[in-house]
Amino acid sequence: MTQLHDLTVAELAERLRAREVSAEETARHFLARSNAHAGLGAYLAMDEGVTLAQARAADARLAAGTGGALEGVPIAHKDIFVTKDFPSTAGSRMLAGYQSPFDSTVVRNLAGNGMVSLGKLNCDEFAMGSANENSAYGPVRNPWDLTRVPGGSSGGSAAAVAARLTPAATGTDTGGSIRQPAGFCGITGIKPTYGRASRYGMIAFASSLDQAGPMARTAEDCALLLSAMCGPDPDRDSTSLDLPAEDFTRTLNDGLDGLRIGVPREFFGDGLAADVRAAIDNALRQYEQLGARLVEISLPRTELSIPVYYIIAPAEASSNLSRFDGVKFGHRARDYTDLADMYRKTRAEGFGDEVKRRIMIGTYVLSHGYYDAYYLQAQKIRRMIADDFQQAFAVCDVIAGPVAPTVAWHLGDHGSDPLADYLADIFTLPASLAGLPGMCVPAGFGEGGMPVGLQLIGNYFLEARLLNAAHRLQQATDWHTRKPEGF
Repeated sequence: MTQLHDLTVAELAERLRAREVSAEETARHFLARSNAHAGLGAYLAMDEGVTLAQARAADARLAAGTGGALEGVPIAHKDIFVTKDFPSTAGSRMLAGYQSPFDSTVVRNLAGNGMVSLGKLNCDEFAMGSANENSAYGPVRNPWDLTRVPGGSSGGSAAAVAARLTPAATGTDTGGSIRQPAGFCGITGIKPTYGRASRYGMIAFASSLDQAGPMARTAEDCALLLSAMCGPDPDRDSTSLDLPAEDFTRTLNDGLDGLRIGVPREFFGDGLAADVRAAIDNALRQYEQLGARLVEISLPRTELSIPVYYIIAPAEASSNLSRFDGVKFGHRARDYTDLADMYRKTRAEGFGDEVKRRIMIGTYVLSHGYYDAYYLQAQKIRRMIADDFQQAFAVCDVIAGPVAPTVAWHLGDHGSDPLADYLADIFTLPASLAGLPGMCVPAGFGEGGMPVGLQLIGNYFLEARLLNAAHRLQQATDWHTRKPEGF
């Protein structure tokens, strides 16, 4: 019989509805696995009492026939989402021990569909990073090779799903933080159109870019999770789209005959590693066999996405993180002479190096004399990047390419060179800047047997099309079913 941890979200939900297994039994199984593999560094907080209480309540609803679509299925949350039952730290010393009085909308929506929370997952501090090495609580390790990074900033989420410590996890994507770690860990993840999922209760990094999304093993699972997560939240999030909740599973099995897949020439330049290129080319050939047609397109401002993003995102971060001053909540320095000294020491002690770097960059580009030269220019180019996508979608339905230029690198490889991490985001940043939906689908393996992720990008509000394309690929391949040795 298949082990519980090898079942997908869809399979687990079906077994729970059929009463073949209880929610409490399922929760205990995943808690035990998570504790047994604590060395992976994926979890920051767990509470068996809280989890089992939620599981018993789910069992009661299942027995009464009133369960939600995902009743009793376990999930773990990136530590960017505030939760009243678990600490919420954003991977930062600044928020060590912080307990929120409320749940974020995404957490509440998933709980409303019956999901049981296993705990909180490690991430780069305030979601700033591409390797999950910036967490104040230690790095996460990639389950495919414990000497390598899992990607970031949702590295704990990706590693936990890949290692079968949870069937699903939440993540956030500001510049690729769902897609890139999903690619590095061989799982599936989707960032919906900006505004699809409420940002209420997400600890903010860059407000015009941050978006929540699900991470799981299959496109079908992501479709189920996204259907539960999304929906309007006008009273709490002014950027939430006024769109009704949608069933993203409805077109999963549609055929791909005639689907036009745009292949950007800028995504296949000299910077793309040969092993990654080979895996992506193979995946694209699979699409042709499924009836899709490849169309060469151009996204001419792809290279500009890096400087644009690393002006806009730090600018917004410098504003959002100003609230962490040691006055109302979070870390406060012990020894100080006056209020200004307390601010300085608190922020110097509470923030890590990468967060400090981005705050300083953001403050600089917003300062008098530099705002017009940097920030406003970046916003203009951001608009042009979005326009490039619309021109591409005039001749294609979906855009496909690599998630990252290489497979996951070794822990410490980028060391004191933050630019190396920034450059690794080149293929994910454009869609984030444009606010488009994008996802990662497992597409084979490269150097060292490490996973390679295929990125699919769609036009606004067309998540269902992306999920259909991903699902059909997964029906024809087995890359998403493989798991790291020892897990």
